[in-house]
Amino acid sequence: MRAIIAAVSPEWVIGLNFDIPWHYSADMKRFKRLTMGATLVMGRHTWNSLPRKPLPGRRNVVITGRNLAGVECFSTMEDALETCEADVWFIGGARIFEEAMDHADLIDLTLVPDQVNVPGVVRFPKIDETVWEAGPIVTHDADDRLKQQIYRRRLQ
Repeated sequence: MRAIIAAVSPEWVIGLNFDIPWHYSADMKRFKRLTMGATLVMGRHTWNSLPRKPLPGRRNVVITGRNLAGVECFSTMEDALETCEADVWFIGGARIFEEAMDHADLIDLTLVPDQVNVPGVVRFPKIDETVWEAGPIVTHDADDRLKQQIYRRRLQ
């Protein structure tokens, strides 16, 4: 399985100043549970924003033109994916999400209630509903302030 996982605000914001502009412990625990044992594919800014590097229990892969210490780096998404045998989770940022739309089977979104209306935000890319079928919006199982929505790739 190859999947995109992200938390988004009502304005589809995913980041601000190279960080996530909210913190929900239940969502972080869910992220860890879902991604444990898998490969995480991310961009350099996401890698740099991690409080703990690499994220333990998972293979960490960064798409970048640079050589970064402590992590596997690839210059293209295709090169990275050729090396992946287990499940893959694309964890950001926006450019990685946009490129992953061509490679993922599903999009797993946490819908946070926080309004983020400031300059300089980074937004999740537009989801093409001719390619992706939206599932129902459900309440997060551990935090009723949060909602979850899964998009699955439509059969072509």
